[in-house]
Amino acid sequence: YPLSDGSGSVTVATTRPETMLGDTAVAINPEDERYKDIKADTVILPLQNNEIPIIRDEYVDTSFGTGCLKITPAHDPNDYQIGQKHKLPSVKVIGDDGIMTDLAGNFEGLDRFECRDAVVKALKDKGLLEKIVPHPHSVGHCYRCNTVIEPNLSRQWFVSVKPLAEKAIAAVKEGKTRIIPQMWTKTYFEWMNNIRDWCISRQIWWGHQIPAWTCEKCEKIIVEMEDPAICPDCGSDKLIRETDVLDTWFSSALWPFSTMGWPDETDLLKKYYPTSALVTGFDILFFWVARMMMMGIHFMGDVPFKDVYVHALVRDEKGKKMSKSTGNVIDPLVVIEKYGTDAFRFTLTAFAAQGRDVKMSEKRVEGYRHFINKLWNAARFALMHIDKGYDSTPDKTNLSLQDEWILSRLGQVVENTSDALEDFRFNDAASTLYQFVWHEFCDWYLEAIKPALYGKEGEERKEACKKVLWQVLHDLLIMLHPIIPFVTEEIWDKLPGTQGSIMYTTYPSDVPDTTYMSRNEKAESGMKMIMSIVTGIRNIRGEMNISPSLTIDVVLYSSEEDTRKSLTGFGAVITDLARLKSLDVTDSENRPKAAATGVVEGATIFVPLEGIIDFAQETKRLSKEIDKVNKELAKVSKKLNNEDFLAKAPEEVKAKVREKYEALSEKQHNIESHIKKIQDIEAD
Repeated sequence: YPLSDGSGSVTVATTRPETMLGDTAVAINPEDERYKDIKADTVILPLQNNEIPIIRDEYVDTSFGTGCLKITPAHDPNDYQIGQKHKLPSVKVIGDDGIMTDLAGNFEGLDRFECRDAVVKALKDKGLLEKIVPHPHSVGHCYRCNTVIEPNLSRQWFVSVKPLAEKAIAAVKEGKTRIIPQMWTKTYFEWMNNIRDWCISRQIWWGHQIPAWTCEKCEKIIVEMEDPAICPDCGSDKLIRETDVLDTWFSSALWPFSTMGWPDETDLLKKYYPTSALVTGFDILFFWVARMMMMGIHFMGDVPFKDVYVHALVRDEKGKKMSKSTGNVIDPLVVIEKYGTDAFRFTLTAFAAQGRDVKMSEKRVEGYRHFINKLWNAARFALMHIDKGYDSTPDKTNLSLQDEWILSRLGQVVENTSDALEDFRFNDAASTLYQFVWHEFCDWYLEAIKPALYGKEGEERKEACKKVLWQVLHDLLIMLHPIIPFVTEEIWDKLPGTQGSIMYTTYPSDVPDTTYMSRNEKAESGMKMIMSIVTGIRNIRGEMNISPSLTIDVVLYSSEEDTRKSLTGFGAVITDLARLKSLDVTDSENRPKAAATGVVEGATIFVPLEGIIDFAQETKRLSKEIDKVNKELAKVSKKLNNEDFLAKAPEEVKAKVREKYEALSEKQHNIESHIKKIQDIEAD
């Protein structure tokens, strides 16, 4: 671009040579040392031969290109903003049809791409082209026809949204609407505080037509709620309706109230506006959520929703975004067909922690299918013992420690699950229910009440136990239903004393009489002791390779009299759950001969092993096993110390080898510990 005073020229880089015909300035950074000595205020625009100004603006990146930026306000959104700032004219040289306009001079009538070649040739012929270099960059294409999209200046309809945004910002600051997780509130404020006028017109076939008319006679623009018959200025009836339609997001912004009869004050609108919660993705927090807020407050005088829950993005098991090109897409329909809808739903819920994306894998879904099966089998067992037509809230009579414990824990689970759902902590709700169903209800309570259900403790205990069992299953199904609706509906239909769909049932904490769920710390403490004792005995069985079906003798020692009384009282439960031949509670510290030992809070467990284990044979077996582990461990260690393997192997392969090493190391440690225990016992 020759300087107009003849003192030289500046070089400008462009990827769209055809647009230079519409340049209205050349910009340089005022801090750019390369151009501080330029005296000229204008340059000659090549091929058009008119003078355009040199402007100085800090927007220009001095490290990119030549540091000289051509400004074409009509054909680049960033250039348009600079043009507005410096009051530059906008020269439209490419028409809406992609053909060069009369303002393109000698290139009028050419297609934009034909013009590109013609401009490059003309610049070469005139000696104005310095060089052509490859430059990879992003070019927008239409996703339907793959045509290159041309930034172009056109007349559009705008809404001044700053006043609307101010009220929507205040609504969130004042707590009328809360955004969950809290981290997205900052993003919301950042968008809203920097909001610009909103272009609401679109040149597409479908949509709400903009209610604007132009008078053919006096060119007055008329915007009305109802179709006008005549021009209010000149009285002409020759009115032309605007062909543009409203931006989709503008129409969508009206959704919370326009779908319920607005602008009429319908009963539906009065009942459901504002609504309680909106669940959405983070990518439309501004496009939709913020705009619904602005429109709702403006037209209805109130926020459209009280809570906005921004849900997680589901990624693959390595945390990568799913895409067809990568080949890591998990098809929900395939997963549902393989593992069931409820297992899939529970997996998504369990990993939907606030502010964190979900790492999805089929292994996790398979794990939660086991949970669904566990619940189903527990329900089948319960229904075998609950009589038809049976529904009765537990009373305080004839309840065992196990009954009082499970009801106390049920009350805590109801409260914790309710709080988690209220706060949109869906993963916490799922985790609470999973823990209670699998580890407390199934693993402990159902096992502990089998003697009562089979009539070994008398009819009164049996009836009391059935009441508790019915109540726990009843309340569990209600809490689980939002997450796993299909299996819970099926079990509910078979549960005596239920009517209609589980969907219409009252949540347990909202039932008037919930005294059966009162916290019972004494029962919880007692059951905790039982579970620790039984777990300790089971651990010894596992460590010493004692078959679970073999009944054994156990001695429990405690120096505390109250603890001994409790253990004696719990004797029947411990004996049944741990499959014991005998249980002796003592205050004597003398360790039985050849006994394995376990320590729990308040007591020491002794399991006499004489006559149960052949120590020599067991030591021999373990020695063979540890030899095998050591050989495998040596192979894995060699691989991990191989620099060639570490340099060339894929990361996932190295990760698997490391996992194998850790697993073998742990196994080696466990076997060595087992051998030492046997040696210690033999030494006694």
